Amino acid sequence: MNIQLEQQILKQGMSVEKAKEQLKNFAEGFPFLPIVRAATIGDGIKVLTDDEIKNYQKTYPNRVKDKEVVKFVPASGAATRMFKDLYSFLDGDGDISKSKFVEKFIAELKKFAFYEDLDDSLRKVGSSIDDALARKDYKLIVSHLLQDFGLGYGNLPKGLLKFHRYADHQRTPAYEHLIEGITHSLGKDNVIRVHFTVSPEHEPKFKELISSIQPKLEKDHNVKFEVSYSQQKKSTDTIAVNMDNTPFVEDDGSVLFRPAGHGALLENLNDINADLIFIKNVDNEVPDKLKMTTLEYKVATGGLLLDIQDKVFAALRALDAGANESSISQAEKVITEVLGGILPEKYSNLNTTEKAAYLHGKLNRPLRICGMVKNTGEPGGGPFWVQDDDGSLSLQIAETAQIDLANPVHKAIFQSSTHFNPVDLVCATKDYKGRKFDLLQFRDMRTGFITEKSKSGRDLKALELPGLWNGSMAGWNTVFVEVPLITFNPVKTVNDLLRDEHQG
Repeated sequence: MNIQLEQQILKQGMSVEKAKEQLKNFAEGFPFLPIVRAATIGDGIKVLTDDEIKNYQKTYPNRVKDKEVVKFVPASGAATRMFKDLYSFLDGDGDISKSKFVEKFIAELKKFAFYEDLDDSLRKVGSSIDDALARKDYKLIVSHLLQDFGLGYGNLPKGLLKFHRYADHQRTPAYEHLIEGITHSLGKDNVIRVHFTVSPEHEPKFKELISSIQPKLEKDHNVKFEVSYSQQKKSTDTIAVNMDNTPFVEDDGSVLFRPAGHGALLENLNDINADLIFIKNVDNEVPDKLKMTTLEYKVATGGLLLDIQDKVFAALRALDAGANESSISQAEKVITEVLGGILPEKYSNLNTTEKAAYLHGKLNRPLRICGMVKNTGEPGGGPFWVQDDDGSLSLQIAETAQIDLANPVHKAIFQSSTHFNPVDLVCATKDYKGRKFDLLQFRDMRTGFITEKSKSGRDLKALELPGLWNGSMAGWNTVFVEVPLITFNPVKTVNDLLRDEHQG
């Protein structure tokens, strides 16, 4: 590695050793995840009873009154992919009959929450939506939606787009997240803490939106919001390489570094100091009419996590008090019955001191409850039992790319999966002595991804860090809970906003 390259790496905020490790990953690739079987109902996935849900509705609000609760919302990605079909239409001849997607978009324009804003944009240039429709100038409408001379939606993050219409206002996902937070993130000092990870260029617009709605929400609901922001750290970007695994050098002589996927946000999460952290994707929000079930399960999973945490902490304190038959039995039950873990065969050969140390190490970790919905064919990760290095089995969320589908056994396991990861987590990141865990110590760096991209007409390979809820949390204690499918309503394309779930 030459001196010029090393200087660029250091300027990026990355160590030379880390860059060399990334180059090695490109050359050697990443191993597939050693899945053993899919997690299913009764075997890794818990179903809450009606009585449990009702109980947590009563107990959870009181239990979090003295706790710092944060709603963590990854919201930095641009919404460009939402409008893929509309961009293709703009590049074409303007004939909407060639695209069922565009036909539907135009035919149902009035159903979108941004309709009035779009009409206002057209009126500023002496037109209107009705005029453009009469002239069949559909490109004018689409361009005013996407381009910066209009609403600029193609260059904004999803969190700032108007998703839902109400009688007297419209709401963005960021707005909806604040509303949702009122019911389950109300913690210490009657404060609702919401944290958005945003891009630097979009942070001012997030702040402008929040400042415009926060006072009224605080007055109407008698609460106080603390909204904070962070940006993906440049030091988490990864080096890009040519197809022969040499660093990708741009025309100006600079080495290309690329954002490393949502796994880079582990550093942002690691900076959060809270007792409970709820994590949910920015676009998975519904209007008020459908919030009730979502909120019930938010409260229920939060309450379940606190109950489990109590048992984990009690077992750890018992082990601290002395390694004996009673404390070891208590810890074993927490691991196998409360957390649902499976101890390795070699465990039975350990002596009392060794068992106590092993159990302590297994219990003293970050804890998360992950909601899982029934698989309806959505692409993405799912819940699996995975073989750990020590021979034990742990529950992991695995992306499709992490599974060796060329292996008939693993392919059969993958196809037997019954549930899907909607990114619906509640996390506890402090230990039984109140100290914050260093979350970077609990990720599995062997679970990164290599993808193929292009830049300036040249092919390249890009490296993504272990996913935030995948390999970045591989060393956490995990409990999977089935949540209703109605709680999962992501917006992948603009026309998803036409679904009944997103209509007011």
